[in-house]
Amino acid sequence: MTPIQSTALVTVAAIVLFTWNRLPVVVVAIGAALALWATGVVTLDQAFAGFGDRAALFVASLFIVSAALERTGITAWAGQYLIAKAGTEGLTRLLVIIMVAAGCLSALISGSGAVAALMPVAVMAAVRLRQSPAQLLMPLAFASHAGANLLLTGAPKNILVSEALEDAGLPGFAFAEFALVGLPLLVGTIAIILLLGKRLLPQQSSARLPADFSRHAQTLVEHYGLSDGVFRLRVRSTSTYVGIPPDEIDVGSAGRLNLMAVQAGETRTPLRAPAVSEGDYLLVRGDAEAIATLAADKHLALREEGTQPGLFSRRSGLAEVVIPPRSALIGRALFPGMVTDSGDLVVLAVQRAGVDVEPGETLLAGDTMLLEGTWEALDLRLDDPDVLVVNSPDLVRRQAVPMGAGAGVTLAVLASLVAMLATGILPPAVAGLICAGALILAGIMTVEQAYRAINWTTVILIAAMMPLSTAMVQSGAAKVVADQLVTLTGGAGPFVFLGGLFVLTASLGQVMSNTATTMLVIPIAMAAAAGLGVSPRPVLMSLCIAGSASFLTPIATATNMMVMGPGGYSFTSYWKLGAPLMLWFFVMAVFYVPLVWRF
Repeated sequence: MTPIQSTALVTVAAIVLFTWNRLPVVVVAIGAALALWATGVVTLDQAFAGFGDRAALFVASLFIVSAALERTGITAWAGQYLIAKAGTEGLTRLLVIIMVAAGCLSALISGSGAVAALMPVAVMAAVRLRQSPAQLLMPLAFASHAGANLLLTGAPKNILVSEALEDAGLPGFAFAEFALVGLPLLVGTIAIILLLGKRLLPQQSSARLPADFSRHAQTLVEHYGLSDGVFRLRVRSTSTYVGIPPDEIDVGSAGRLNLMAVQAGETRTPLRAPAVSEGDYLLVRGDAEAIATLAADKHLALREEGTQPGLFSRRSGLAEVVIPPRSALIGRALFPGMVTDSGDLVVLAVQRAGVDVEPGETLLAGDTMLLEGTWEALDLRLDDPDVLVVNSPDLVRRQAVPMGAGAGVTLAVLASLVAMLATGILPPAVAGLICAGALILAGIMTVEQAYRAINWTTVILIAAMMPLSTAMVQSGAAKVVADQLVTLTGGAGPFVFLGGLFVLTASLGQVMSNTATTMLVIPIAMAAAAGLGVSPRPVLMSLCIAGSASFLTPIATATNMMVMGPGGYSFTSYWKLGAPLMLWFFVMAVFYVPLVWRF
């Protein structure tokens, strides 16, 4: 079997297995790389060269930056801010703002990250407007496809086509050069959805809506009967509490106030020092009038943070837990104001069947507790088999505390990454790894969190598909396919060739990852451009647009899959709206691109 035949067989087998969708894509991709080595088409070093490639490293670093933006509440803040600007004046304005936000976020982080950040906000906004979420979620996903073409960081395929130019000895695409086509793509996408979306999308959805934690603190306060409120008061230097042991503090007010905990100023954990110092905090439960009187009399600063003063802030929050059967806590007596054994969480309330448990009663299976502490302590201590967490503190924090701790540092790192990519002062892979490392060194992400943030499927797919691209060029298969494509379309001119290239790429993209599709077609596109005697720049940019035109099936992209359940979409829902959008992408790829990047 000749190298061309072996490459063709492996390529067809990979496409069939990708389409079958029964095996993990990484298994198919790695299997293809190993098959090419086994048949002698590529060497062993070439089969594994992609795992050290700069494109794979850059994409991995972008996942870490994206996770940091989401983890620090920046994407939640951006989404909520935009929804607040939209108001409740109607679906059209909300649609525009949601799609613009999705497009802009997708340009900086992955489309999946943008959809994940905006989807809960879009659903709740739709509910407030008494509209079906189905009218918002597919436009959100499709706008992220268009927005991925705004900047180099928008999608892995952008990096791949730019790198292909560099490998050919030509200048790669500049950081913001994609905006020349990405901006009209996004504008046209928004216009088409506004014009046709209401008629082509389902009017109702029976899908289960995701939880909204934006008012979670108020919900917990009402459920546990903390109607008087829980306030965090900072001890001033002139306060009479300075120098007093924590257990001797008396808040007075004839029973109208209850001191629940004394917390250290720096850590917000229960105070272990022998005496209260300036900057420490008192966690006090009571009515607002009595709290104000106490603050004035004792020279305390009233800090109002979050939905409920003192409960949700950048550093601390609440968590609700259930006592499971066989828990070691069964039979113990816990009461409001008690500090847990770990010393960093405070019990605010204990209930049984919705009724407060009397002080001195022991816990039973099924009892619930409301705990207060720092977000770090809640994440760490509640990963315990003795309690079942009702809602993940980390998930609650990301929605309920926009622009949380570390947001400023993360924004600075993001700005540095954009500046380095825009100026070209450093190679993209180096810039990405420096910024990812800075986030870890700054404590925004731990090494373990950075590992978990990387979508290893995408990274391994990029690395494992590179040998197939190498084999197509090295064996001559790319030239054969390119010659056939040129034979069929080249005689009618480069525009017809671009049309054929778009149809090939977009068709594969409905059943395969657009990253895998792009990597598969890049060597064909480069060889065809050489055969036609035209510049590869418009060809690769057209290929990049075609790789984004994954509108017709839910399995085409991760973003399509993400909105399918919450939106209650069927398989046919996608092609109804996707067909006119694909036509728009075809026009842009075939007729607009050559006007900007000349043949």
